[in-house]
Amino acid sequence: MADPKGFLTTPREVADRRPVTERVQDWKEVYPGGPGKALLPIITKQAGRCMDCGIPFCHSGCPLGNLIPEWNDLVWRDDWSGAIERLHATNNFPEFTGRLCPAPCEPACVLGINQEPVTIKNVEVAIIDKAWESGDVRPQPPEWLTGKTIAVVGSGPAGLAVAQQLTRAGHTVAVYERADAPGGLLRYGIPEFKMEKVQVERRIQQMKEEGTVFRSGVNVGVDVTGTQLKQRYDAVVIATGATAARDLPVPGREFGGIHQAMEYLPQSNRVALGETVPDQIVATGKDVVIIGGGDTGADCLGTAHRQGAHSVTQLEIMPRPSDDRPAGQPWPTYPMIYRVASAHEEGGERVYSVSTVDFAADAEGNVSGLNLVEVELVDGRFTPIEGTERTIPAQLVLLAMGFLGPEREGFLEQLGVDLDERGNVKRDKSYQTSVPGVFACGDAGRGQSLIVWAIAEGRSCANGVDAHLTGSSTLPTPIPPTARPLVV
Repeated sequence: MADPKGFLTTPREVADRRPVTERVQDWKEVYPGGPGKALLPIITKQAGRCMDCGIPFCHSGCPLGNLIPEWNDLVWRDDWSGAIERLHATNNFPEFTGRLCPAPCEPACVLGINQEPVTIKNVEVAIIDKAWESGDVRPQPPEWLTGKTIAVVGSGPAGLAVAQQLTRAGHTVAVYERADAPGGLLRYGIPEFKMEKVQVERRIQQMKEEGTVFRSGVNVGVDVTGTQLKQRYDAVVIATGATAARDLPVPGREFGGIHQAMEYLPQSNRVALGETVPDQIVATGKDVVIIGGGDTGADCLGTAHRQGAHSVTQLEIMPRPSDDRPAGQPWPTYPMIYRVASAHEEGGERVYSVSTVDFAADAEGNVSGLNLVEVELVDGRFTPIEGTERTIPAQLVLLAMGFLGPEREGFLEQLGVDLDERGNVKRDKSYQTSVPGVFACGDAGRGQSLIVWAIAEGRSCANGVDAHLTGSSTLPTPIPPTARPLVV
């Protein structure tokens, strides 16, 4: 194990973020020099807090099955090359998960039963950032080619994971992306202050050097049909994500200035990367209301701060979570507790237990305000509380209420794959759909979920594709799509 007394003598410590007044003036990551560099002075002792449990429940909390006690021990022993080898054994892209994953492994940490858990996510990002800096991340091209060809549609974390695994297995893989550059929401959905796009760029470059081909700017279903892909390739993988956004059908939804979060965030990302976006949606000088209290809402919050919003209010229909683990969500489950992201530290107001009644508009038909009411749960339904109606000003409203599944028109219809009762692509334990030779992984089959699940499913789907094409597979054993960890 690492330090035998580490969990007794060393308190939990995380890296300091840059001052709010400084970081809201730019789009750089909120940690000075990036999280990996910011963590280096403290990370060895933090890794030493790992107890090397006989039964490491952190494994059950991680869909990837990361070998957490092993790389904690290696970091504590200053064996960074060994640590990245162990980390890459289960996770293709730890620089993504180390920045973006909510770390369900940490609430499952045995130390977390009666103390603060190990900073697993911080150790992870420190390992990969140091590995990139030291040159320990290198292309791994296959030694031979199978002659089999695969089309992967979608270049988010699931698509990238399945493509990298299949390329390394010797197959010829082409990744199709309708945006002008690969990465999916990693590139244009996640703000720079959470993950600078150099992280995406250098991983894409590694994959290109391994042999993966990227075809950006191709809208599958329009520029090329699903039927054509199935005819051209030996297998097709659907990794399009869950991009059908949930809407808010209340009076006034048609007013100007009301936008989906994924209309707003990609534009700001492009501008942060130096591009020019005509008629960009901006928060500058406006009262901004964000409907939705999740990660996407927090991304809108931090973006609005950097654009100079006059005020920002984030609305959530659910009650405010408790500060401590609820009794009904015992260890090692992932508890629904009150969390503060870096964007929340920067300002704005969070309002819970409210529902939007309708929108008000000015003389030009642009939104000017939002009428809301407080709600309570009665027999499982949100019921308005009489006398709690009020109006708040809003010249920009951003809808960040989650996603309903993959877009069904076009590509999926052309392939003719069956959907489940939730509207996601139906697949079996090998991730194959109802159409032979067509597979699905990530949010397209699972529904809106965590980045760590997307990568886990991509890796497991690659196993299914490989076995389908070759009769057997040497890739990691897949996780069945029905499998669930001990977290919720």
